[in-house]
Amino acid sequence: MIVFLDGRLVAEEAARISPADRGFTLGDGLFETLRATAGTIHRLPAHLARLRHGAEVLGLPLPSLDWADALARTLAANGLTDAVLRLTVSRGAGPRGVLPPADPIPTVLIGAAPLPAPAPPARLIIATATRRNEHSPLCGIKSLNYLDNIIARQEAAQRGADDALLLNTAGRVAESTIANVFAVLDGALVTPPLAEGALPGVMRAAVLAEGAVERPLTPQDLERAQEIFLTSSLGIRSVAGLGGRTLEARFPTAQALRDRIGA
Repeated sequence: MIVFLDGRLVAEEAARISPADRGFTLGDGLFETLRATAGTIHRLPAHLARLRHGAEVLGLPLPSLDWADALARTLAANGLTDAVLRLTVSRGAGPRGVLPPADPIPTVLIGAAPLPAPAPPARLIIATATRRNEHSPLCGIKSLNYLDNIIARQEAAQRGADDALLLNTAGRVAESTIANVFAVLDGALVTPPLAEGALPGVMRAAVLAEGAVERPLTPQDLERAQEIFLTSSLGIRSVAGLGGRTLEARFPTAQALRDRIGA
């Protein structure tokens, strides 16, 4: 793989970051996962807006960079048109301690990989090992700190599931480890509000624009949902089962949305 690192395209095996990079030592940074098809990056303005918002929350000065050009150069260097791009921005190297340096020089890394085939319908569990802290400002940004998600995803694997739903501190549904969650309840398409700990997903926003509504969801709500699906920048994934419950093998809402918004 060829990666974009701080303004240059380099072979992956030659790419180096400082051992003092705060993204590595402290998880001090942000990332975006983007989908490209036929050489076009989907919803790039929304991804960059979320990146800028995250940088404001962290007080991380973004470098002056033509992001679209850097992403396109990475695609071209790898000979890809249908791809998953990972854009990572850390605060860069800093001295020991938690307080960031006054004038950081951020590290920018972009990688690309072939776009995977659509995933089959997912089987989910509700994580019991950890919860989503809806009071933390980190809920609203794509930070490099994903340890709660990792713990929950490990639990899902141990229990034979594809992913886990994270509850918030009040015991209500926030999101999955890598995606937002939607449910069809009594004919309405609903998703947890951001205040419940949900990440402001780019695909989530696209589905909301199609008429979905925000309202708190409990595990009991999901037990009676007619349909459940997950959304991420890579698309919409139907849910075939939750815990011990198997959902009907028809996913009309998810399929209709895929057709309308190109998910």
